[in-house]
Amino acid sequence: MTMQTANHPVTFEPDSENTRLLRDAFGRFATGVTIVTTGSEDGPVGITANSFSSVSLEPPLVLWMPDKGSRRFQYFEAAEHYAIHVLSHEQAEICSGFARNAQAFDQLTYRTDANGVPLIENCLARFECRRHAAYEGGDHLIVLGEVVQAEMRSGDALTFFAGKLGQITPQ
Repeated sequence: MTMQTANHPVTFEPDSENTRLLRDAFGRFATGVTIVTTGSEDGPVGITANSFSSVSLEPPLVLWMPDKGSRRFQYFEAAEHYAIHVLSHEQAEICSGFARNAQAFDQLTYRTDANGVPLIENCLARFECRRHAAYEGGDHLIVLGEVVQAEMRSGDALTFFAGKLGQITPQ
């Protein structure tokens, strides 16, 4: 069963038989789109993530949650340094590239910081982080990072809603 219209809500108790429904319900929350990058023995790697949130101003903390089932999880579960890149609507191809390939840096303008973390240029915002803590979170790991350097610019945000990419333009 899937949600057909706003006038006919679907009510359910989440269980292993209806994970698609729960995923669809989670997808009703519009999010921004990020690429998280880190250095590795295999070179620079990145992963598309919409599970990102600011946590604290003092100290400056953010969180994100990689999926333990991801082929890229091994690179991020113990990464001491990483960067979270908030994508602009003009960077949808970057999102798609990293959704398919951990090493999708070929067509990108990026540089590497002193910790070996690849930094993608021209994002709406970038947070260079040092691992602060990590917590078990079911099939994801909740990674808390301390922001050690940040950058931002103007532009319209790339968004993810109901399984599709979109755009938010401030009014």
